[in-house]
Amino acid sequence: MNSIRQWYIVYTKPRCEKKVAELLTRKKIQNYYPCNKILKAAGDKKKLFIEPLFSSYVFINVCKEDLVLIKQLNGVINMVYWLGEPAVVREVEIDMLQRFLNEHTSVQLEQTKVNVNEIVRVSSGPFGDKQVQASTKTKVVKMSLPSLGYTLAAKVETGTINVINAPNVTRYWAQI
Repeated sequence: MNSIRQWYIVYTKPRCEKKVAELLTRKKIQNYYPCNKILKAAGDKKKLFIEPLFSSYVFINVCKEDLVLIKQLNGVINMVYWLGEPAVVREVEIDMLQRFLNEHTSVQLEQTKVNVNEIVRVSSGPFGDKQVQASTKTKVVKMSLPSLGYTLAAKVETGTINVINAPNVTRYWAQI
C-alpha cells in the first residue's frame, strides 16, 4: 500500500467549501480552504469580506487510499481529476498560495499565461527575497500555480522589487 501523503482537491457542493473544511478538520484531516480577503464599499466606508478563492474547492493532504472515504463526506461531490487520476497539487504550490493570500487582499484568479520580461528579486511579501520572473509595466504581482492551471494576481508597491540578472529562477513569476 502506498502511504505517501499528497495534496488533492476536493470538489464540494456549491457554497459548501467552509462547511467541508470544518468537517475535515473535525475528522483530523489536514486541509486548506483558501480564502480571499476582499475590500468592498459598504455605505460610506470599506468593509473586509472573506470569500473562497476557488469556488467549490478544498485542498486535502492525505494518502491516495483515503480518497474513497473523503468522497463519502457530507458536502463532497467528488475529487478533481486530471487525466483520469485524482489531481495532485505540489506542496510548494500550497505553501506559496498560503503565503500569497496572507500577504495580499482582493486577489484575482486568471487562467491566462503571461509573457515574462525580466527577472527580479522581491524584497518583501510572500516572495520575500526570492527571485521571480516579472513584467515591470504594471503594479501587479502574479504567482503561477501550474498544478491548478491558475495565476494569482494582486497589486503591490513597486518599491519592493529590484531588477536582477540571474540564470536560475523559481517557477513562480510576478508581473510588476
